[in-house]
Amino acid sequence: MKIYLVGGAVRDRLLDYPVSEQDWLVVGATVGEMLERGYRQVGKDFPVFLHPETQEEYALARTERKTAPGYRGFSINADSDVSLEEDLLRRDLTINAMAIGDDGELIDPFNGRSDLQQRVLRHVSPAFGEDPVRILRVARFAARYAHLGFVVAEETRQLMQDMVTGGEANHLVPERVWAELYKALSERSPAAFIRTLQDCHALPTIFPEIHALFGVPQPAKYHPEIDTGVHSLMAVSQAALLSDKPEVRLAALLHDLGKAVTDPDKWPSHHGHERLGLPVLERFCERLRVPKAIKGLCAQVMEYHTLCHRAFELRADTLTDMLQALGAFKPATQLQDFLLACEADATGRTGFEQAPYPQAAYIRAAVEAALAEDTRTVMQPGLKGPQIGQAIKSMRRQAINNFKQHYSRNLSIRHA
Repeated sequence: MKIYLVGGAVRDRLLDYPVSEQDWLVVGATVGEMLERGYRQVGKDFPVFLHPETQEEYALARTERKTAPGYRGFSINADSDVSLEEDLLRRDLTINAMAIGDDGELIDPFNGRSDLQQRVLRHVSPAFGEDPVRILRVARFAARYAHLGFVVAEETRQLMQDMVTGGEANHLVPERVWAELYKALSERSPAAFIRTLQDCHALPTIFPEIHALFGVPQPAKYHPEIDTGVHSLMAVSQAALLSDKPEVRLAALLHDLGKAVTDPDKWPSHHGHERLGLPVLERFCERLRVPKAIKGLCAQVMEYHTLCHRAFELRADTLTDMLQALGAFKPATQLQDFLLACEADATGRTGFEQAPYPQAAYIRAAVEAALAEDTRTVMQPGLKGPQIGQAIKSMRRQAINNFKQHYSRNLSIRHA
C-alpha cells in the first residue's frame, strides 16, 4: 500500500499558489484494508475515504470505462492492482495528473510540470472527451489562472468543440453546471469561464441566455464597447474587482439578459429591457436550480439597475419605492451587494473602468436618513395593518425628500 499526494495540491504547490485542500491517492489497497485501518468510506460512485484523524480525502487508485453518455456513464475499477500511472492517465489535464510520493519525489508521466511552466491547459488523453463536465472544468481553470497567462491548448479546445458537436454537452445535469458556474464565479477571472465556453462553441448549449447577448448592439454614446455580450463580461470582471461574492458577480453578468429579447427593429435602443429580462432570468435560475437568495439579488439588479444609475434624478417617492422594493429598510438587506453589482455595470464599459460611482453613497445616505426616523410616532389609535405600513412609508418618503433637499443645497454651495 502506497500513498501519494495528487491533483490540485501538487499543481498549486508547484505554482506557488495557495493550497486550500489536499487529496491523497492510495495504490495497492482494498476497501476492506482501508476500513480495517480506521478510514471511513464516503464515496458513492467510487471508493473515497476520510482519514480517521485528519479527515482528509483518500481515494483508491482507479480506472474508468465509458458505458453511457454523460458524466455518470462510467464503469469504475478500483482493484488493488491499478497502478499510479493508470490512475493519473484518466485525469483531465496534465497539470492535474502529477503526484508526490512520501519521499518527496514528483511523479509526472504526462509532462504536467512543463505545461505549468508554459502556462498551458492540455488534456491528458482522448478519454477526456468521454466526460462533458471536463468542458466546464477546463473553463473554470481558465477563470482560476487567466491572470497568470494560462491558455487552453488548441488541441484541447478542438476536442472540447468536438464534444459539443457530438452532443456530449447535452448530457450535463443542471446541478453540476451550477456547481461549476458558482466555483468559476469565485475565481479571480470569471469572464474567462464564459470566454472559454464561447471559444469551444459550448456557450449556446450550456448558457443560451448569455450566448444570446453577443451580437446585440447598444448605443455607442453610453456603451462604447457596443456589444451587449462584451459589456456583460466587462461587468462581471468589474464585479470581481469590487466583491469576492459569487452572487454579486452573477448579478452583474446577468443584469442585461433582457436586451436579447427587445425588439430588434428598435436596436440599439432597449427600452424596458429591465422587466423584459425577468422571465429570461426566471428560466435560467429554474433550469440550473439557482438558490432563492441569489436569484432574488439577480432579479433586483436586473429590474432596478437603471433606476440606481439615475438616483440623483429620482423624485423622493420614486427613490423610496425603489428602496422599499429592494428591502433596503430591513435588517437582512442585500442593498450593499445590489449597489456593488450596479457599480460593476456602470464601470463595465469601455473608458469607464475607473469612473467613480457616487450613486452608491447617495443611496446609502438616503437609507440612513429614512431609518433615522422614529417609526413609533406613526402608531396612532385606529391605524391597522396596511395603514401602519403606509404611514411608515410616508414618513420615510418625507425623510428622503428632506435628505434630497439638504444634499442639493450642499452641492450648490460647493459649486458656488
